Amino acid sequence: MNYTKEQVLEALKLVKHPETGKNVVEMGMIDNVKIMNNEIAFSLEFKKPNDPFKKSLQSACIKSIQRYLGEETRVKVEEKVTASQSNEKTAGLSGVKNIIAIASGKGGVGKSTVAVNLAVSAAKTGASVGLIDADIYGPSIPRMFDLYGARPQIRIDGKMEYIVPIKKHGVDILSIGFFVKPEDALVWRGPMATNALKQLLHQSDWGELDYLFIDMPPGTGDVHLTLVQEVPVTGAIIVSTPQQVALADAVKGISMFRGDKINVPVIGLVENMSWFTPAELPENKYYIFGKDGCKKLAERMNIEFLGHIPVVQSICDDGDSGRPSVLDENTIAGKAFEELAVKVILEIDKRNREMQPTKKVEITNNDGCDAVNKQNKK
Repeated sequence: MNYTKEQVLEALKLVKHPETGKNVVEMGMIDNVKIMNNEIAFSLEFKKPNDPFKKSLQSACIKSIQRYLGEETRVKVEEKVTASQSNEKTAGLSGVKNIIAIASGKGGVGKSTVAVNLAVSAAKTGASVGLIDADIYGPSIPRMFDLYGARPQIRIDGKMEYIVPIKKHGVDILSIGFFVKPEDALVWRGPMATNALKQLLHQSDWGELDYLFIDMPPGTGDVHLTLVQEVPVTGAIIVSTPQQVALADAVKGISMFRGDKINVPVIGLVENMSWFTPAELPENKYYIFGKDGCKKLAERMNIEFLGHIPVVQSICDDGDSGRPSVLDENTIAGKAFEELAVKVILEIDKRNREMQPTKKVEITNNDGCDAVNKQNKK
């Protein structure tokens, strides 16, 4: 079948860049279109080497052409970068571009549920994603991925041994829960907990990652201070529910990261359990924990509001069964988590364009205690 360049461009006009909302042809991203029999080749040009939507746009271009011109059409996409940009590698995790802490002021707000679905949704865009379960005393990630009882492999490189993350749903995963019996309680002092985090960070084979999400313990404490001392954290995402008792603790978490001693950018605030929607009445919203509490807090503290996640029965069921809700993209929960992931990726990219790379925090013992105590008094 003979295709024309005009047909190819018309098909590609259906592909929009999530950041600008403009199609890739309008943005001047398409170049060097070649047509040979039933094979189409072209270059997809990016202005920055770390564009977070590279892989998803390449896939979208191929699918659009095949829908427009026929499934039998063979498509070859060459990636080109028109401007160079230096990226500072992270110390100890040399192949990881962005380290994102997912935190909450208090427990029970669904932080781990948000972390799991955000990681899977980001991986669905084509990004390479890792997830560390740093909730040392209550690791729930293994259950949420149906990895109860799983044990990572060890890779030996000379005299060094590295833990190999377990990959599921496109996400490289490590949790302290992989190394202890599910029924055992971790009765650890602070140094033992922080050493466990250091091992998950530095003695693990993470490889090349676009995003490494870290599910933090609730509150503010040793593990949080150890993280910002060990690695340059790109930014933090705070998860809360909309009621005032949760928001009061969310303020402490935000203040800790933004404090003078730590100074880690807060990417934004996620409101979980925003409203209840029964399965049989999908258009109804019942604000059982209050309305827009996190959105109002974000406006007051001048941080980005990243989105609402509703209360639906399927989220609880999915967490218990080990199947992240975002895998079912046509459900209310699936759509909410997908929208959250797009917003988070855009905000991370914006942070990297507008701010200097984060550096590891130098905290003395007294500084650390002062930083945490200061937030807890607020």
